[in-house]
Amino acid sequence: MPSLLEQLKQHSTLVADTGDLTAIQTLKPEDATTNPSLVLKAVQSGQYDATVDASLQAATGDCLEDKIDDACDRLAVAMGAAILQHIPGRISTEVNARLSYQRDASIDKARRLVALYEEQGVGRDRILIKLAATWEGIKAAELLEQEGIQCNLTLIFSFAQARACAEAGVFLISPFVGRILDWFKKANPGTEYAPADEPGVLSVASIYQYYKQHGYNTVVMGASFRNSGEILALAGCDRLTISPALLTELSETEGELDRALCYDGDISEPPAAMTEAEYRWALNQDAMATEKLAEGIRGFEKDQRTLEGLLAEKLG
Repeated sequence: MPSLLEQLKQHSTLVADTGDLTAIQTLKPEDATTNPSLVLKAVQSGQYDATVDASLQAATGDCLEDKIDDACDRLAVAMGAAILQHIPGRISTEVNARLSYQRDASIDKARRLVALYEEQGVGRDRILIKLAATWEGIKAAELLEQEGIQCNLTLIFSFAQARACAEAGVFLISPFVGRILDWFKKANPGTEYAPADEPGVLSVASIYQYYKQHGYNTVVMGASFRNSGEILALAGCDRLTISPALLTELSETEGELDRALCYDGDISEPPAAMTEAEYRWALNQDAMATEKLAEGIRGFEKDQRTLEGLLAEKLG
């Protein structure tokens, strides 16, 4: 009997949520995603020492802060280019989290990352620029998409975020599962959830159904999994980005896997696009999404700062 991983590949495109080249070579995903936390982890592993040195040598800037910022961009792109040698699809590379509430600065950073990829011979068809799904991030992605720079909107915890992304014509969204579960478990101590009934799984499923019902082309990529049960409960989702540990677990497990998500109903006209005020009010009314979005941005920015400190030490 084929493994659960092989069966899952028949229903969803699988994406490795890692910068670990060894894991990517072993697990052979279609795509890969990175973020500041994963970049930091990969750098600390020593796997990219030569890449770090090369990025620092090539970095330019009028002051140390600018030079470190440029080195971080070059490092993220060099890691992405290395990963692309081992996957047939795309790499997601994230815009600095501290720009999450700055539309124009996010656009400039995205263009810079794309230019660095193009210097390495990597075309736009193999890149997704990752942005936090704040209103400013969504509006930045809307303009970038019009320029042919396709985007992955991350840290999605609410329907309002997902709806605004689809209305902006974003290529792909990453609605989170495990972090939503974390919030509900903290808010409701002692409550246990079966994987198919977890709030995060239900959130992704509802977004998937809404997109299909209204004919949106935006790809839904479930993310942030705590266990394999969550993944199996979303079999059929357009894409699933999964850690190496859970990919390995699925590859070593046999069993029957049925498709969980599908849509074969009629397609109806979508509603009028949300206004900024509607988006902000809807997000404000969702305590979980508000808290987890802010927490996620802070976490990525913290790891970005740690990475910058490591690079500054190397520059001496």
